[in-house]
Amino acid sequence: MSSTPGLFPGRLGLAASRIPHADRHGLLWLEYGRLSVEDGTLRFVAAKSETLDAGDYAIPYQAVSMILLGPGTSITQDVLRLCARHGTLIAAVGEGGVKSYTAPPMGQGRSDVARVHAERWADPQKRLDTARRLYAWRFGRVLPHRDIETLRGIEGARIKESYRLLAQRFGIDWRGRRYDRNNPAAADLPNQAINHAATFVEAAADIAVAATGALPPLGFIHEDSSNAFTLDIADLWRIELTVPLAFGAVRAVLDGKADNIEREVRKRAAAEFRRYKLIPKMIERIKELFDVHDSGGDA
Repeated sequence: MSSTPGLFPGRLGLAASRIPHADRHGLLWLEYGRLSVEDGTLRFVAAKSETLDAGDYAIPYQAVSMILLGPGTSITQDVLRLCARHGTLIAAVGEGGVKSYTAPPMGQGRSDVARVHAERWADPQKRLDTARRLYAWRFGRVLPHRDIETLRGIEGARIKESYRLLAQRFGIDWRGRRYDRNNPAAADLPNQAINHAATFVEAAADIAVAATGALPPLGFIHEDSSNAFTLDIADLWRIELTVPLAFGAVRAVLDGKADNIEREVRKRAAAEFRRYKLIPKMIERIKELFDVHDSGGDA
């Protein structure tokens, strides 16, 4: 840590060099650099990357909800201390948010999402209504059925047909969804690709759930999982994003344009998450699901 006294205008470029928020939710993406504290200010010394020019940047942490540390980043203990004091969450993530390596501690922010989430999950009628709302987003209309098992059955049939149609679109030989959790490598190429894509989209949902302060174990469609609600959110993009990502990667491998299915899916996912702004969209969906809206600040 430098012993240089206070930061004056223009000193180290910090006064003028502020990294803009990735979006209005207060998410800040950092990669390929070192994050430290200098004179009470978060300082990020960055190498040149696709998202940021090389330089010495000041982080306005008071206005940041969550710092996402991408590949090639390191931080000092002082960063953790400062962010914990001000309720700023920190998570280590893969490129584009395709992996979530940490469970961020709860900050000192708002609890409105968590409170509404718990209330609706605890009431059987509200829990079913919330599940029906999630299905309505996925199917484009509100289904009249009021039994969760019936809804799950309809979901299974629709997903099966969607897989078939998407496989036709990408020219892939599709023999059905098959997955052995004890031996995932035994699956055929399309199923391996779907497994990888689903893992990456779930990581993005992990980040969105943490950023909003929702409760991962309390799912409305999924049950008996420590990240059941994360799976509920990830599935909103299964047909729109997850399966097309997977089948596009399979097509690239079959055409000889790629040789590793996991690497190809990960590369495509990172690019698509950025282009599509997936995590911000997930955050908006979570807030909309619980009828919680911004009132001048971030969740």
